[in-house]
Amino acid sequence: MSWAKEFVELDKKAHDRSSFDSGEDELNDFIKTKAAKHMAAGISRTMVLPAASPLPDGKYPICSFYSISPSQIERQTLPAALAKKLPFYPVPVFLIAQLAVHTEIKGQGLGKITLIKALEHLWNVNAHMKAYAVVVDCLNQAAQDFYTKFGFEILCDNNGRTRMFMPLGTVGQLFEEE
Repeated sequence: MSWAKEFVELDKKAHDRSSFDSGEDELNDFIKTKAAKHMAAGISRTMVLPAASPLPDGKYPICSFYSISPSQIERQTLPAALAKKLPFYPVPVFLIAQLAVHTEIKGQGLGKITLIKALEHLWNVNAHMKAYAVVVDCLNQAAQDFYTKFGFEILCDNNGRTRMFMPLGTVGQLFEEE
């Protein structure tokens, strides 16, 4: 399966959610049954990278996706050196709530591409609505290893999952013009 050139907002009429398989039931269930509902409710925004070619029914398979939303963290969960520079009320952050790649194309660098696109998207949003950091809640150790490889740091335990973060200042270094 080859992928298109651009991430686009999930569209139930254009994207075949039922064939998506990341190998993780929770991620599969999210894109198949929850992503569109969460978008309609204003909870999150899901962006998909469709396949380059449609299925016979005209819908495009999803190669990868990410879902983002605003969130907040308690300042005391941050390392002391960072926390001391922040106010005593909850700190606004962006959450990468979900990120997944179809099993058929794992190992081709699409996870990295998807993460970079999610970070770029959030950096652009940050120009209009500021946040301190990007956070992720890791589904498992493989996810934690993935995010660590790209510079995310452990923040805290959040509902039994490892929460990791990357300050928006660090994200900005990836996208600001020199």
